[in-house]
Amino acid sequence: MGIVEILGIAGSVSLLSGWRLYLCIFATGLAMRFGAWPLPEHLQALQVLANPIVIGIAGLAASVEFLADKVPWIDSAWDMIHTAIRPIGGAVLALALADPSDPTTQVVAFILGGGASLLTHGAKAGTRAAVNTSPEPFSNIALSTTEDVASAGLLWGVYAYPQIAAGVALFILAAAIGLLLVARAVFKRLFGRAETG
Repeated sequence: MGIVEILGIAGSVSLLSGWRLYLCIFATGLAMRFGAWPLPEHLQALQVLANPIVIGIAGLAASVEFLADKVPWIDSAWDMIHTAIRPIGGAVLALALADPSDPTTQVVAFILGGGASLLTHGAKAGTRAAVNTSPEPFSNIALSTTEDVASAGLLWGVYAYPQIAAGVALFILAAAIGLLLVARAVFKRLFGRAETG
């Protein structure tokens, strides 16, 4: 696996960690456990994710997140709690993917991984808060289910086809920026009405 593929995987996993951190840990651990993603020599630090205990805890946390994310306002409370957790998790995953023999690469991976996770977390939390203003619960469930399917599908794609990982990372980045802009427009419209009313 070349540097472009490794950076693409690191970027994709960091960005997806802002949406579904526990799913990223769970899926990465399973992929390594069952040999779907053989680790290059310099990524052996990630082998801890293949530990059955880590997989089990991440799977349990992913299940709790799956349920919490379907209930309006509980999802926003969950997001608020995870404002610090997701970026740190994304930064650590990116750090584990970086070459340990190059401290500069590790620092850059840690900073960019945390920033990427924070960006997608902000997009998720902002979009959810905007959707929660709707009186019906179905849009929240539909959005959450879309996030679940997209996250799982993109993780699978990145691990199955590392050569597309950089493109996936750019797609997620563009989607996150788009969601932030949509959430901003919704809040501007909502709060603009409140100020004039």
